[in-house]
Amino acid sequence: MIYTVTLNPAIDYVVRLGDTLRAGGINRSMQEDYEFGGKGINVSRVLHALGVSSAALGFVAGFTGEGLEQGLRGMGLDTRFIRLPEGMTRINVKLKAGEETEINGMGPRISPEDMDRLYAQLETIGEGDVLVLSGSVPAGLPEDTYARIMARVSGRGVRVVVDASGPLLESALALQPFLIKPNHIELGGIFGRTLDTDEEIESCARSLQAMGARNVLVSMAARGALLLDEHGRTHRIACPAGQVVNSVGAGDSMVAGFLAGYLESGDYSHALRLGTAAGSATAFSVGLAQREQIERLLAESC
Repeated sequence: MIYTVTLNPAIDYVVRLGDTLRAGGINRSMQEDYEFGGKGINVSRVLHALGVSSAALGFVAGFTGEGLEQGLRGMGLDTRFIRLPEGMTRINVKLKAGEETEINGMGPRISPEDMDRLYAQLETIGEGDVLVLSGSVPAGLPEDTYARIMARVSGRGVRVVVDASGPLLESALALQPFLIKPNHIELGGIFGRTLDTDEEIESCARSLQAMGARNVLVSMAARGALLLDEHGRTHRIACPAGQVVNSVGAGDSMVAGFLAGYLESGDYSHALRLGTAAGSATAFSVGLAQREQIERLLAESC
């Protein structure tokens, strides 16, 4: 079973205003949409599109949390969120008017007692399960939160995926995550460098392997992706041809596709192809990718 953790999910409220945003004045919306957001939630949604079961874990609060959970269940997702007694699940407002302006909500406070409830949920997972830890953590939680979660499942045969940056990722490396997925900018940031070539990216990825990561998947936007697998092999793939519409969720889709491909075949090359197809399909779409799009791009890469 795959379990995804989203500690600070959100409802993304997208408002399209035309060409300009009038600061200090009245703006009238031309189009409005909403999405149930959060990196782990995105992974679960794309897994569901690919026919792979997962359980979405995390925290929700208030009427917005109820709406988010009901919406995801309406899509067919298995949600097991912990309901917090105070606060509300955040709403992120994205104003599209020539350029995009974002206002991201804070989200509810998560107490140590709340984290203990999450740890209790994790007691049920074990050999062969996959745990996906994605995105940032809410204010008030320590920068080694993912490492603490990993320590709770250590020694039980759980494959842990960490898709994060900065101290959240770096503190998790010593616990030997099955997969990490930095993009090339995040990878360079860890080492205080700008990475321009495949050789530079591979060198830094190998350093993360030396620090504990089993498999390192580096997404490189239009340049495709590079994977260093746990057997010492380097895999490189180009991005399929297509027009990028919106890159939000593309990295999460890549994680979902990679996991679906690996669990299906046990083959890292196939996992990389399916991951790249899923990530690209989302980048070429207004929302998250659908199965038909992913399968079409996968067929083109074979």
